[in-house]
Amino acid sequence: MLTGKTIVLGVTGSIAAYKTANLASMLVKMGADVNVIMTENATKFITPMTFETLTDNKCIVDTFDRNFSFDVKHVSLAKKAHLFMVAPCTANVIGKVAAGICDDMLTTTIMATKAPVVFAPAMNTGMWENAILQENIEKLRQHGYHFVEPAVGRLACGDVGSGKMPAEDVLLEQILLHVAKEKDLAGKRMLITAGPTQEAIDPVRYITNHSSGKMGYALAKMAVLRGAEVTLVSGPVSLRPFAGVSVVGVKSAQQMFDAVTTRSDCQDIIIMCSAVADYTPANYSAQKVKKHDGDMTIALTRTPDILGYLGQHKPEGQLLVGFSMETENLIENSRAKLTKKHADLICANSIVGDKTGFAVDTNKVTLIAPTETIELPLCSKEETADRILDYLVKR
Repeated sequence: MLTGKTIVLGVTGSIAAYKTANLASMLVKMGADVNVIMTENATKFITPMTFETLTDNKCIVDTFDRNFSFDVKHVSLAKKAHLFMVAPCTANVIGKVAAGICDDMLTTTIMATKAPVVFAPAMNTGMWENAILQENIEKLRQHGYHFVEPAVGRLACGDVGSGKMPAEDVLLEQILLHVAKEKDLAGKRMLITAGPTQEAIDPVRYITNHSSGKMGYALAKMAVLRGAEVTLVSGPVSLRPFAGVSVVGVKSAQQMFDAVTTRSDCQDIIIMCSAVADYTPANYSAQKVKKHDGDMTIALTRTPDILGYLGQHKPEGQLLVGFSMETENLIENSRAKLTKKHADLICANSIVGDKTGFAVDTNKVTLIAPTETIELPLCSKEETADRILDYLVKR
């Protein structure tokens, strides 16, 4: 996902510098060309050799270092970078950049680059909450610099509070948001549903389905990477949403119906990926329980047909996508569903074999549109999501 991208990591004097070594390794594994610039104080916490070993690039510390092939290094790296992240970033470096001071290799390169710059602050809670620091951060934001909010937890000084550098996967997500994909969905509002719903039988038990939410969460991730403004209406799952995705949590089918329909008019694209969207022949929820001599009788009532409602009330220009999972006659039944629900696209989801369907990380989907049928290969759910979005972008 980062092949061909140059990421410059700035490392400042904080105990959290050890996390950046892991971040550098993660970036290299994703194909990025990673270059590291350290302040002199940062070398007291972690050695330049660590980053050189991980990135196969010389780690720059001294502005006047002559021990590499000639070029004006702060200019060449500034031009080469697709993104610049300073992690961990001290209050000192934030203050210097805000004041336009560039007295070392790190601040000089930041001043010279036109690439997006992301700061990941790491410091004591008192320093983080200091009014001067917050003014400097606000000033930098106004000039187009980006910040990753620090985490809350136990700090190196023993205090508990805000100021902890976020985990490496959080920092990686911020990098991906900026450079992983072309922003061909920028300005588009997208609503995606994911996961199962739970229909209560009594205060303890409920009826549900096997949906893991992985496909819907993959769609949300790839959409936000491509610049869309994404709202994810999610049933109960064990997944963490990708950075930048706005999540609305629901449990019952009625809650999902309400969450989707109250937001549907302002969406450019709606993708109903949740298993509750439409059962065949019908989707049911428990209404009451009767007990006779230990036996249980469950009275069922049909839940809302969300996809059908959206199709009937679709605004002009909106794209509506549904998913279909059939045990037989997949293509024929899915094409009938396309017509019946007034959708623009049905993603027919194969459940044949152990590499497709619920809970697994791969999928085999056939795209069914009014005038064409496109069979996608077996691939990861993220790649499947990307291919679905490719089709929608062309529309």
